[in-house]
Amino acid sequence: MEEITWELFDRQVEACRLCPLCRNIRHKVPGQGDPRSPLMLIGEGPGQVEDEEGLAFVGPAGQLLTKMLEAIRLPRDRVYICNIVKCRPPNNRVPTPEEAEACRIHLRMQTWLVRPKVIVLLGSTAAKSILDPEIRITRERGKWTVRKGVWIMPTYHPSALLRDPAKKAEAWEDMKSLRSRLMSLGLYQDLYSGGR
Repeated sequence: MEEITWELFDRQVEACRLCPLCRNIRHKVPGQGDPRSPLMLIGEGPGQVEDEEGLAFVGPAGQLLTKMLEAIRLPRDRVYICNIVKCRPPNNRVPTPEEAEACRIHLRMQTWLVRPKVIVLLGSTAAKSILDPEIRITRERGKWTVRKGVWIMPTYHPSALLRDPAKKAEAWEDMKSLRSRLMSLGLYQDLYSGGR
């Protein structure tokens, strides 16, 4: 069996034809950031700007995410950011459960390679895919769960905050909770300073 490496992951994503999403895209968007980060952020799927550039969270929602991280003094380049699906759904619609399931092999490989200690699920699609298909983000956001030694918290997707700025206060509480969790695990200083 071939060793799991980032090179294998990149080849696997590029060659993937497991669902129809790959048919009408410009770029696949596997994810980016620090591949050794203890913090992983998982969103829904690429949007138009991400599809054009081949990078996750670079459109308006990504710019807001960068500001959210900066608000708790975390440089964006010190975390790893990806999505449930690696191809843009048509018209930015929500990925179907079947599409999310087809892409799960890629996300599992990413998680194995990064080996995060903390995962933040950005939005309902990520929370449903990772935690529970019946989850309600408005009820479960900000709550921590531990799975296989990894701390996991769902929060609002930045695009939801752009649509409904009233949710920003709750999202800020979640970001402060993230900072506290990283501090309690002894990870915050390394992320902030870039140390290892």
